[in-house]
Amino acid sequence: MSDLSQDHAAPSRRIGAARLAIGLVAGLAVWGLQEAADQKVWPATTPPLTGALAMTVLAASFVLVGGLAALRVRTLAIWTTVVAVLYALLGWHDLTRGFADVRQPWPSPGLMAFGAAGLFIAHHLVAGADADRKVIARYPRYFDLAWKHGVQLALSAAFVGVFWIVLFLGGALFDLIGIDVVNDLLRKEWFAIPATATMFAAAVHLTDIRVSLIRGIRTVALTLLSWLLPVLTLLGAAFLLALPFTGLEPLWKTRSAAGILLSSAAVLIVLINAAWQDGEPDGVAPLVLRLSTRLAAGLLGPLVGLAAYALWLRIGQYGLTPDRIAGAAACLVGAAYAVGYIAAAVRPGRWMRLIAPTNVTAAFLTLGVLLAIFTPLADPARLSVDSQMARLAEGKVTAARFDYDFLRWQSGRYGREALETLARRGGAAGRRAKAALAEENRWERAERLEPERAIPADPATVVVAWPAGRSLPPAFLGEGWLAGDAEALDCTTDKPCPAAMLDLNDDGDVEIIVAGPRQAAVFTHARWDDWWVIRQVTYEQCAGFVDAVRTGQVAGAVSPWKDLIVGGKRIALEERQNDCDPAQPPDRKVVQGRPPPTADGHSGRVAPLAR
Repeated sequence: MSDLSQDHAAPSRRIGAARLAIGLVAGLAVWGLQEAADQKVWPATTPPLTGALAMTVLAASFVLVGGLAALRVRTLAIWTTVVAVLYALLGWHDLTRGFADVRQPWPSPGLMAFGAAGLFIAHHLVAGADADRKVIARYPRYFDLAWKHGVQLALSAAFVGVFWIVLFLGGALFDLIGIDVVNDLLRKEWFAIPATATMFAAAVHLTDIRVSLIRGIRTVALTLLSWLLPVLTLLGAAFLLALPFTGLEPLWKTRSAAGILLSSAAVLIVLINAAWQDGEPDGVAPLVLRLSTRLAAGLLGPLVGLAAYALWLRIGQYGLTPDRIAGAAACLVGAAYAVGYIAAAVRPGRWMRLIAPTNVTAAFLTLGVLLAIFTPLADPARLSVDSQMARLAEGKVTAARFDYDFLRWQSGRYGREALETLARRGGAAGRRAKAALAEENRWERAERLEPERAIPADPATVVVAWPAGRSLPPAFLGEGWLAGDAEALDCTTDKPCPAAMLDLNDDGDVEIIVAGPRQAAVFTHARWDDWWVIRQVTYEQCAGFVDAVRTGQVAGAVSPWKDLIVGGKRIALEERQNDCDPAQPPDRKVVQGRPPPTADGHSGRVAPLAR
């Protein structure tokens, strides 16, 4: 080995040893926190402190392992300190929100995942600025560092996975000869957690000293991804062209339109960057990629716009929830990308050159949004509780249909504090709030559902008794409809579903048949007037079913089929046919109805109506 090689090898060995030490110490620290939680000793007895320590260890070790060879010593020291303090505060706040299990006081998965994503973005903004000695680095510097470290992380995670496969294989070999000491060791947290952290740090170092290999893998990955861009662009364009013919109603019925649209936009952004790369390609990109990139940039606006419109409609109908706030944040970031990329597509000159400043701006915007969401500034739980309480105060939702379950189990201490406020006020909402606070687990009341499963303020606008002149029981239009079955049947104010009342089991009480466009449901009730779905009918081609219910041409008939008794349990056999031709032999299938109410008067819902 030459003197020059030896000069380079010595610092590399020192950096490698330092990374291994950092990984080992971080692993031991995480194991110590886990052991404290298991033994219920300090600091686990103070959950916010545990959250702060956990986030500090994880974030600081990431910065140190990744920054040893990339940042100057002074920059690394300052940046590590800033990250440690910031993530300690984030961890503390997360554990004061009242979501964590006090038996395992770890930060929430959301903070762990999005905190890691935010740290990755921020770290490369700092690393790029430090390398170029300026506040905003050249875009090729950001591109090189971010994609290089992204490939490193993926390879390091794969290396750790293979490492554990090898260990388990070794343990299996020893098991063959009756020696279980290896498998016993692998199950010990004091070994597993530090070993995982140490091997991950080792993998980062091994990939870091093979820069040419990493760049080669990155080039191959970007090339493959770039050729997926024309495919998704073509599909996205076809989707948007089909919307004028299908309308937006099928989109809204999915109840996940915003998420799918935003996910499609996010993948488009990744593929656009894979094709454009650092903006300084060695040669001219193929024509199909250049055309696809411009067209894909134009698709971002409609996709993000439709997602934002879907969220706006849901928020207007049902108020804020944490998921909708997260979706709104994603729309804000997506809008920044869409505006910048559309400007890049229409601006003449060098191919899509505005992508670079757009990406940098969107990175800072993303960090700001994440910081707001995971701090008291825009805590989704707090904002959602405020929104739902405002809807109750303004009469947009009645006390009977208010979602106490969300406040009790899905909004942390903010929701519980709101329930306590309602309980002190008394009235119908106060009584229900007290009952919710008394629940020891969220499954005590199976009928409590999220706001999106609620129905309009006046149920009579979506379900109408037929023949005309009859009226449905008040209890049927009351709390029994909290299950959202009207929505599942596609009953709307514009197209209300007809409902017929018949005594189908000769018990002296009526059952109610509600006929939707594609299926019908049969409701029955107990002496306490709690209604539930006991049977349902699906009809694909029987267009006259709804009209028959409207005109009163519906009656009960005794089934020629006996029920089955299987293992002491009764199972009803029901006929099912896809059209109204009685000559066609019907298919037979077992249909499970809804179980009877429990002793406390609340029925156990088995499954939503089929869509």
